Amino acid sequence: MSEPAASPGPAASPGPAASPGPAASPEPAASQPDSTRTGPGRLLVAVYGLFALSASARAGVQIATKFGHAPVAYVLSAFAGVVYILATVTLTLGSPTARRIAVLSCSVELAGVLAVGTWSLADPASFPDATVWSGYGSGYGFVPLVLPVFGLLWLRRWSRRARTRGTIVASAEDTGEAAGGGVAHGEGGDHGMVSTG
Repeated sequence: MSEPAASPGPAASPGPAASPGPAASPEPAASQPDSTRTGPGRLLVAVYGLFALSASARAGVQIATKFGHAPVAYVLSAFAGVVYILATVTLTLGSPTARRIAVLSCSVELAGVLAVGTWSLADPASFPDATVWSGYGSGYGFVPLVLPVFGLLWLRRWSRRARTRGTIVASAEDTGEAAGGGVAHGEGGDHGMVSTG
């Protein structure tokens, strides 16, 4: 009596191996700078730090020793020092919130240089001692006038670059998730064929 040969039946074919697809590359995320102090931003932070130190120290000494001589000039110098400190810290941190504060700081600084510079030229008697921003920063080689412009341009460029890289990372992640979903679905279908076989 011959036993019936066991028919292999419809064997579960492994099918084409599901390719993982283009996985999200970690390179865009890894190459994204973590702060605005990268590249030219390092020079920007260094100059802001120098002005923060010099303006605040000078104003502190002037207010402590001869405040009655030129109170307006000394208070404005102290205000400039605070703005420089704030810009230095926020540019160093570089987080989204810090960048917004840095933009505000640079904008206030530019407005202050223009306002105080014009005021000091129109009414020199109010400034028996010069401030950092007197004469549009002429006492400092007009660096106080150029610095906020450069800062705003750098922040704008850095924000654009960060947004572009964020879009690339998001696209890569979406592609990776789509490929992963296809693999999971394909594996589920194969298991179903095996169990019915």
